[in-house]
Amino acid sequence: MADAISPVWDKNGKYLYFLASTNFGLNTGWLDMSSYDPTTTYRPYMILLGKDTPSPFLVESDDEPLADDSKKDKKEEEKKDSLVTIDMPGLAHRILAIDVPTRNYVALVAGPENMFFYMEGIDNQPGLSLHRYDIKKQEGKLFLKGVSQAEISEDRKQLLYRSGQNWGIVGAAGSPPKAGDGKLKLNLRMKVEPRAEWAQIYKEGWRYQRDFLYVDNVHGAPWNDIYDWYRPWVDHVRHRSDLNYIVDILGGEVAVGHSYTRGGDFPDIDRVSIGLLGADLEEHNGFYRIKKIYNGESWNPGIEGPLAIPGLGVKTGDYILAIDGQDLRTPTNPFMLLEGKANRQVKLLVNSQPTTEGAKLITTKAISSERNLRYVDWVEGNRKKVDSLSNGQLAYVYVPNTSGPGFTSFNRYYFAQQHKKGAVIDERNNGGGSAADYMVDVMARKLQGYFNSKANDRKPFTTPIAGLWGPKVMIINERAGSGGDLLPYLFKQMEIGPLIGTRTWGGLVGTWDTPPFLDGGRMVAPRGGFFDVNGEWAVEGVGIAPDVEVIQEPAKVINGHDPQLERAVQEALKLLKTEGVELKSEPAAPIRWKRPSGKK
Repeated sequence: MADAISPVWDKNGKYLYFLASTNFGLNTGWLDMSSYDPTTTYRPYMILLGKDTPSPFLVESDDEPLADDSKKDKKEEEKKDSLVTIDMPGLAHRILAIDVPTRNYVALVAGPENMFFYMEGIDNQPGLSLHRYDIKKQEGKLFLKGVSQAEISEDRKQLLYRSGQNWGIVGAAGSPPKAGDGKLKLNLRMKVEPRAEWAQIYKEGWRYQRDFLYVDNVHGAPWNDIYDWYRPWVDHVRHRSDLNYIVDILGGEVAVGHSYTRGGDFPDIDRVSIGLLGADLEEHNGFYRIKKIYNGESWNPGIEGPLAIPGLGVKTGDYILAIDGQDLRTPTNPFMLLEGKANRQVKLLVNSQPTTEGAKLITTKAISSERNLRYVDWVEGNRKKVDSLSNGQLAYVYVPNTSGPGFTSFNRYYFAQQHKKGAVIDERNNGGGSAADYMVDVMARKLQGYFNSKANDRKPFTTPIAGLWGPKVMIINERAGSGGDLLPYLFKQMEIGPLIGTRTWGGLVGTWDTPPFLDGGRMVAPRGGFFDVNGEWAVEGVGIAPDVEVIQEPAKVINGHDPQLERAVQEALKLLKTEGVELKSEPAAPIRWKRPSGKK
């Protein structure tokens, strides 16, 4: 009835400490998105292992204790204490809650006798806070901040900890150390024989697909023969990228999605960052003119447009005449003048005309990536297009993946548009992640009734109170896969609405548990395959077909159209006529009072 984790022994052998959560609930479904939102908290507990072991929290008498003149044989006592006795009968009744607030504790670490350490994750704080609890004093205190790992020594006197890239050793029983105390000076070097390492990695990759793949037959491939086919190639490897090429081909013989090969011990490469301005530029009469400014969401950290800052005074059609004092003219590449200036201030000479007369010098901060700016612009452009094409009747919800960002995007766009009569759910290019049970559960909600509200201009609240009750359609394409395959599969299985677009990728297998290679590289042997309620393998290698196929014809896309989005709006508007839900207004007030009999 609780999630019990991270057990550690007390040095005296009388107690076992552990963390437990009684609100774990939906987090049991770790692969499902329904486990994302619920807050899980833990607190430390202890078990009295022996049936005769008294609680250390017994109320003590406030009478002055009598002098104890008895002498004990300390060697005999130490010998006795070294024995661990666990009396199983009644063990559950000897579990005690420790007086520590319930919070986001993630692990325990053993400590000196009658002490243990507990690690707490705190929002917006790097690393974990390491606390120490003293059973005798019955109090917990902060021991170290910013810790990622900790381990007690064999004698329970020293604590090894890691903070960032640094390691340190401090006393476990004394006063809490200061930041940086006990820091170790490490300068570790390792001699590697690349060719021997590459041969080992090749063999390891071959074994991973044999031993970790979700089925035992390696999809019917003659796996022993395949090892011999490619093994001679390894002798010709001269760079780590050569080895990845061979291992990738080896994995390709399995014919399965998600068999990714990447990483490894590559040489360090010096990279020069390029500053970006969050704008599209175009050549015009030998100068560079601003064609479009991406304004992102200035109130959302990380999505600010360098040229869209209020008060900067830059607008579409302006010319950028110089960057940091260097004249900018065609055919000079403007990004040459922004080399090494990512996340740094830059000065731009800007004018509405291609002349320095009347130009103004502005200062802004260049960014290292425009990905978020352009992403937000695309999503918001689609939302506005759907709103326009449907005369304000339809919501637009984009789901970029089925992991954290997708969860956030779905919740934000879906619930912010509850006043709409229907919705277009766009999961094109969905990169996958978890199983999107949460999303389809929310989209499949049915309107059950209303509560009126005199304080809300008499506008009723729906029950469930949050949802979009009208028809929904989903847009899919060939670049949606994994969790992006499962989402439309579930959408279709639950008969929420039609699918519009092109067949999805067809890569529905799980990718957990495959170990890394010796040098940190990776080859994935998918660990979990999906089969349907009829007991048949499904989706992997097949994908999800649309109900209405729509191809993104290049000529139409180049001219500013989105055929899939436009067709999705048409289909949703058709469904509004037959499946639309008109919210009811408050009915007439009921009369429940009855005149008592015999009264006039």
